[in-house]
Amino acid sequence: MIEIVVVMGGYLIGSLSFAVIVSKLFGLPDPRKYGSGNPGATNVLRTGRYAAAALTLAGDAGKGWLALTLAQVLQRRYDLQPEMLSAVALAAFLGHLWPVFFGFKGGKGVATVGGILMAVHPWLGLGTIGTWAVIFAFFRYSSLAALVAAVFAPFAYLLLFGADAMAAAVGAVSALLMWRHRANIERLLAGAEGRFGSGSDRPAGG
Repeated sequence: MIEIVVVMGGYLIGSLSFAVIVSKLFGLPDPRKYGSGNPGATNVLRTGRYAAAALTLAGDAGKGWLALTLAQVLQRRYDLQPEMLSAVALAAFLGHLWPVFFGFKGGKGVATVGGILMAVHPWLGLGTIGTWAVIFAFFRYSSLAALVAAVFAPFAYLLLFGADAMAAAVGAVSALLMWRHRANIERLLAGAEGRFGSGSDRPAGG
């Protein structure tokens, strides 16, 4: 029973949409109603409020880290099944994609995945974030960087830790992130995706 409570807690933490929360605190428009309509840090950045975008990014990453870290503490304290942690990781990400508190309209999950992976293992998180940063620095497509990082993460996990329940969760989260970027994939293939800083870039993260 406690496992179910912990997993649901992970989903509820993931459901905290910091793009919406921070926008309200800063008196900004609802990020679901302008730009890409994606409630994430990149869309908040369209307002020109860098502090709001930074807080959104930190909040979305932090909630992924917090959900899994709390679950790890409870797993050790109550000797819960380790497979429960993989369920929490997936639940927190699903909460971001379909947040119960915000009409089930969430972001694409790049920052939240980064936070989750940092909680799984710092080296896995840093490696994935580093992969995103390198691809973005060279190509200036935030969507392409997210897609490459999503491919990197499950393979890196398997290489570091082998096949287990968490490997399946990381794979599922990566697949969902790529699915959320399906429109970006179409634009990349068509050569229509805007580069960051070009004035026509479309938000991809969140």
